[in-house]
Amino acid sequence: FSRRHKLYREELNLTSPAAPLPLRPEASWLQFHLGISRDGLYPRSSPTVNRLLRDMQDFTTISADYSQDEKALLGACDCSQIVKPSGVHLKLVLRFQDFGKAMFKPMRQKREEETPEDFFYFVDFQRHNAEIAAFHLDRILDFRRVPPTVGRLINVTKEILEVTKNEILQSVFFVSPASNVCFFAKCPYMCKTEYAVCGNPHLLEGSLSAFLPSLNLAPRLSIPNPWIRSYSFDGKEEWEVNPLYCNTVREIYPYSNGNRLLNIVDMAIFDFLIGNMDRHHYEMFTKFGDDGFLLHLDNARGFGRHSHDETSILAPLSQCCIIKRTTLLRLQLLAEPEYRLSDVMRESLLQDRLAPVLTEPHLLALDRRLQLILKAVGKCIDTYGEAKVVANDTTQPEAPASDRVKLTT
Repeated sequence: FSRRHKLYREELNLTSPAAPLPLRPEASWLQFHLGISRDGLYPRSSPTVNRLLRDMQDFTTISADYSQDEKALLGACDCSQIVKPSGVHLKLVLRFQDFGKAMFKPMRQKREEETPEDFFYFVDFQRHNAEIAAFHLDRILDFRRVPPTVGRLINVTKEILEVTKNEILQSVFFVSPASNVCFFAKCPYMCKTEYAVCGNPHLLEGSLSAFLPSLNLAPRLSIPNPWIRSYSFDGKEEWEVNPLYCNTVREIYPYSNGNRLLNIVDMAIFDFLIGNMDRHHYEMFTKFGDDGFLLHLDNARGFGRHSHDETSILAPLSQCCIIKRTTLLRLQLLAEPEYRLSDVMRESLLQDRLAPVLTEPHLLALDRRLQLILKAVGKCIDTYGEAKVVANDTTQPEAPASDRVKLTT
């Protein structure tokens, strides 16, 4: 199959280098990058984000390649701060016109399937629909910390195999006994045809998440989560056995002052709503300093079990007993019958071409988990008083123009 494909490319002269393309200032990817500020990845009601979502759905794929994770394991690049991938966590980088770039995660699990009870969170599937739903929820919560993400049906033959220049990626394509075109990850372990993803026969569902600006233009830090979980079968971290763990965290820079701890609580609330137990690190733009927002990246392990609420994810909230006033007000609003979170999510997700993105039990689980968050906040207020629990962040000064990410062509 690979040999036939190589001959096909040579016949069409597809191996010749393409002519350089000019960068259009109005390109949605560039405008998205220019809109990043101290307050979030994009402004509220940003027309650029909606245009970017449409472009990721409609633009023709011009190249495909492995992500940095896979390349690091193959020795093809010097990539630091990576999480090692496996054959069941395949992801690719797709490129489009106007220098657009998106992370493609293929469908690995059907929407109605729940993660088995015996699965550890660090061996769970990565779900493409979880990435899509996480973006919509993040926008509804007004965090704006998840990169724009959209669902798309990808023709794996025309939009990956026939446009990739990576011979290793070409070599992992095959035709299944059911005549479907499939491919799998190329890495040192668990990378076999048993873990392949297959089109039907060519079309495959997946999520596309817009890339952030290059690290050369907008450097980011990857920081261990203070409430990181043990990644062994029997170990426990200190926060899991010490209910006073937050007192220790509060004494450590940068959690001793500023908004960092409040942002950690925001992230915990977001992860609890989607059921994500795999937040081992978080990233920040260095330009915005210690009080910059936390990026909520890699949400594919969310929305795995609608029948279980993992309350340990809320440890930063329940142990520290602090929350931003703006976050609390938004949660209280989404608990009102006329603005019920499940209804708002359902309506928002209908905009995606892969709708329905979530099954009804997952949507209803959001309402149930929201009530548990408000109950935890209420318990903290009863214990310490509202003045100590609810941090007033409603009168923040407008960020200066110098705090906006500056990019040049």
